[in-house]
Amino acid sequence: MSKIKPSKGAPYARIMGVGGYRPTRVVPNEVILETIDSSDEWIRSRSGIETRHWANDEETVAAMSIEASGKAIADAGISAEQIGGVIVSTVSHFKQTPAVATEIADKLGTNKAAAFDISAGCAGFGYGLTLAKGMIVEGSAEYVLVIGVERLSDLTDLEDRATAFLFGDGAGAVVVGPSKEPAIGPTVWGSEGDKSETIKQTVPWTDYRSGEVAKFPAITQEGQAVFRWAVFEMAKVAKEALDVAGISAEDLDVFIPHQANERIIDSMVKTLKLPETVTVARDVRTTGNTSAASIPLAMERLLATGEAKSGDTALVIGFGAGLVYAATVVTLP
Repeated sequence: MSKIKPSKGAPYARIMGVGGYRPTRVVPNEVILETIDSSDEWIRSRSGIETRHWANDEETVAAMSIEASGKAIADAGISAEQIGGVIVSTVSHFKQTPAVATEIADKLGTNKAAAFDISAGCAGFGYGLTLAKGMIVEGSAEYVLVIGVERLSDLTDLEDRATAFLFGDGAGAVVVGPSKEPAIGPTVWGSEGDKSETIKQTVPWTDYRSGEVAKFPAITQEGQAVFRWAVFEMAKVAKEALDVAGISAEDLDVFIPHQANERIIDSMVKTLKLPETVTVARDVRTTGNTSAASIPLAMERLLATGEAKSGDTALVIGFGAGLVYAATVVTLP
């Protein structure tokens, strides 16, 4: 028989607070059209994107994360010293080590919180949320900060007509804490590595360092393949997340999908047969695709504008490079 004592975590976990940060510079489609042969009408019709935010030199991955996290901690009504874990999902922090999460944990004033980065692309927020829930239920932390942050402008090829208009910068954060009732449902997550070439970095950093390529690495994708996968396969994942949470589409108040493309969002709404009463996040129009940051940023905006309210039941789903995905049902803070 094991001599290890059982953990004394909370029975459940919930999102207690949310915060977001969008860089000060707003970039309209007209700026993108300076380097690609396209039109504002084409960009809007293909993606729904009208503007996006690009970070300046001071708006680093760490700086944006700290701003968003401070708001989330205040919204949760706790202090930074109570944070026991900091999880950062990003693909645009250019230091392999140390994890940017350690810098964020220190500058926020946590008490030596566990801190680490994860790389799960646009599904990264869902991955981080699931890990945070496990930490709280297991008992290794009472409160965990989950951050999705990107400076994708650093990884955008402005001459690539397929992707130049897509990406934006920003940070979103949530505080996850203990709950007496279920408030974060089971996660439906996974990967399809056989499709990893559909969204990828153009070349490894080592090729750029060695001089084999002169152009700085960027993110590229096979747009049609990604679109088909997202529309057909992710609707199934979203439905499975509803099923394992024990609810139906009619029980939902809010739908917060990864803000990749408004056409994908519209197709998922149709396939899931969501009632017209369900509020659908469309932050992509003014924020663009911010990868791991897109779901918490969209959540923060819906709550700030009153389109969603505390206690609402929301389905969140992220999907992207890997290809990876994560979906769950949550109660909004």
